[in-house]
Amino acid sequence: MDELAYELGMDPIELRLINEPDADPATGTPFSSRNVVRALRVGAEKFGWHKRNPKPAATRIGRKLWGTGVALASYPTLTSPSTARARANSDGSFDVSIAASDIGTGARTVLAQIAADALEAPYSTVRLHLGDSSLPTAPGAGGSAGTSSWGFAVDKACRELRIQLEQIGVATTVLEVTADTEDELAARSQMPREAFGAQFARVSVDVDTGEVAVDEMLGVFAVGRVLNPRLARSQFIGGMTFGLGMALLEEGVPDHEYGGFANENMADYHVPAHADVRNIDAIWIDEEDNELNPMGSKGIGEIGNVGSAAAIVNAVFHASGVRVRDLPVRPDKLQTLIDPALRE
Repeated sequence: MDELAYELGMDPIELRLINEPDADPATGTPFSSRNVVRALRVGAEKFGWHKRNPKPAATRIGRKLWGTGVALASYPTLTSPSTARARANSDGSFDVSIAASDIGTGARTVLAQIAADALEAPYSTVRLHLGDSSLPTAPGAGGSAGTSSWGFAVDKACRELRIQLEQIGVATTVLEVTADTEDELAARSQMPREAFGAQFARVSVDVDTGEVAVDEMLGVFAVGRVLNPRLARSQFIGGMTFGLGMALLEEGVPDHEYGGFANENMADYHVPAHADVRNIDAIWIDEEDNELNPMGSKGIGEIGNVGSAAAIVNAVFHASGVRVRDLPVRPDKLQTLIDPALRE
């Protein structure tokens, strides 16, 4: 997209805006929601996109060339059948069980929130039980599908339990409901359900060494209803940092003699450190989507990563005039491609 924009003499954002589809280009089916245009415009304003010199390799301070880049991101909102159990205790507390796993993404927190909302009960009254195969069946963590899949079942079980409690009054003994989402998922339409984002990067390129430094990153995301802002921002920034590593640092070096990898350790396989992650921010736009799940949420675990590397590489081109087509953008690779006249 960026290469086409430069060939046409157009702003990369403008090219994306005028080609924004009304429906999925592959199937003609409308999206459940797609706020790409708004994400681009909000991001461009916050990032100061229109202040840039559009000409590549034209912004220089000392021995460094500066550039900005943008990329769009999309990731499907996947939902798999799950089963959850909700139990009301005579002391007013609740036990909610599902064989999900929290791998550091905050699932334990957000599932308890979903349960409390569905029960219309204080968060402090909910005890969540995860991480045991003896609990009601649920898919593994992956594909940014955890909250949508597990939360759907938790919400259903807790709502059904709340209805029973409303009918009989306060539970004098244990009252339990088990619910699964297989029928609901089988019956729903096949429209595209996706999270979207617009990601921006500002980089500097050292004309002598080819070293790239990412000075600023911004992600603007459209992900349905954000259930926990603190967890969401952490997920977005973590994903964007992952993308920075993909763009500039991470590379597996095959050992052709022994069939393994020569850098299979944390000393030789480089990942971003604090010094690499400078000014990074993530925001999201309000989005209502009733075609997803009862919570109205989309997966956010990986959308932060999707467009980051592309935005950085586009910024490298804008800074240096060099289009790198294989990752990572190592200094030695870029240094040999920079126009020698820029070093004078």
